[in-house]
Amino acid sequence: MPLAEWPQAELSNGLVQTTLYLPDASQGYYQGTRFDWAGAFKDLTYKGHSFIEPWFENYDPKLHDAISGPVEEFTPLGYAEAKPGDTFVKVGVGVLRKPDDKPYVFARYYDVVDQGTWTVKKHKDHLDFTHELTSPAGYAYRYTKTVKLTKGKPELVLEHSLKNTGKLPIEASAYDHNFFIIDKQPTGPTVAIQFPFEVKGEGKGFGSVIQTQGNRLVYSREFEKKENVYSAGLQGFDPTSKSYDIRIENQKTGAGVHITSDQPLEKLVYWACATTSCPEPYIHLKAAPGQEIKWKIAYEFYEKEK
Repeated sequence: MPLAEWPQAELSNGLVQTTLYLPDASQGYYQGTRFDWAGAFKDLTYKGHSFIEPWFENYDPKLHDAISGPVEEFTPLGYAEAKPGDTFVKVGVGVLRKPDDKPYVFARYYDVVDQGTWTVKKHKDHLDFTHELTSPAGYAYRYTKTVKLTKGKPELVLEHSLKNTGKLPIEASAYDHNFFIIDKQPTGPTVAIQFPFEVKGEGKGFGSVIQTQGNRLVYSREFEKKENVYSAGLQGFDPTSKSYDIRIENQKTGAGVHITSDQPLEKLVYWACATTSCPEPYIHLKAAPGQEIKWKIAYEFYEKEK
């Protein structure tokens, strides 16, 4: 499909420029059932530095990870309780069909029974996405996500509101995958990840390709084309919002992104491949029927003096 046919919107605050793809069940750039459809980024630049672009080679609108930038996923609601043929819910995606008795797998595409209703309000420096959904199982919500560029600052903020309008309590984890690529730099020694705590990590590639050094993750060499590393949970953080403080930095060009939130960390997964390095901070969400919860994530873009 030609790029021009994907619904999209540009944002600028005079410092940061970014383009986002808009939710659309038939024409949208992203139609997968893993990530929230609000906030699929095409690109983002600041002071001539690029921060977001496609990190993958293969594209299909229904491919689970054919998406770029700070994209978010909510764990499924009602999947374990649903019988094969029944439905479950993914916030920001829709009502999905459970095909069989197999455990939920994020990489799998699930048939969409109901996309819910999307409303998008466009402004020069921000976009307001609203997703309203009611499921047969009793889950219902009004989810609002505002993607905005802060006035006078090189900062992107994701503001979230989730109101439980259904009969069942909503309890889920949500994480941001942070598919950043800074200045097209490949994964390797020029990329550093920093936390406000002494980080410990175990998993695929840890201790060999990727090392922990105090409060930093560093790479010993550049990745091979199909290579990746993975930790199911980095350790060392406090369960407070102070630990949700992450820097991804390109030490060759001096450009970086500083990620913070007003929520405590529940878990901190880490994944990287040859093109992108992705700390995945999880938060826990809980909303009783009638309750509205709010949270935000901020991204400050910077350039170090050379």
